[in-house]
Amino acid sequence: MQQKFILGLAEVNAILNTAQQKAQQNGWKITVSVVDDSGELVGLRRLDGAAPMTAMISAQKARTAAFSHKETQFFEEMINNGRNAFLSAPLHGLLEGGVPIVIEGQVVGGVGVSGVKADQDAQVAKASIATMFD
Repeated sequence: MQQKFILGLAEVNAILNTAQQKAQQNGWKITVSVVDDSGELVGLRRLDGAAPMTAMISAQKARTAAFSHKETQFFEEMINNGRNAFLSAPLHGLLEGGVPIVIEGQVVGGVGVSGVKADQDAQVAKASIATMFD
C-alpha cells in the first residue's frame, strides 16, 4: 500500500504567514493561495491593498502548479517562446508565481502568489514553501 503526505492546517498557516511576512518586508500588496494535491483551495490570504483580481489569479497559479507538478514559470516561458497553441490548454494561471509543494518526491499541493512582478510573485511562493523545511 502506498502512503502520501497531506497538507495540514499548521502547514497551510505557516505558508500563508511566511508569504505575508515576505511581502510586507518588501511593501508588496499580494494575495497568496494554497491548494492541496487535488487543486482544492485550502488557504488564501489577500493583503490590504491587493487588487481583488489577485485572489483569483493566485488560486489559478497554485492549481496549475499542483496539477502539472511544475512551476508555472515553465508555461509562461513556453508561451513566450512561441508555443502559442498552449494558450488553448484547459489550464488557467499560466503566469509565473505558482510553485508546487513537494515533500519527498510527492506533490502535496501548490502555492500561488499574485500582485507584484512575476519574479517577485515566485520569490514569495518559494520562500513560503521553504519554511516547511526549516
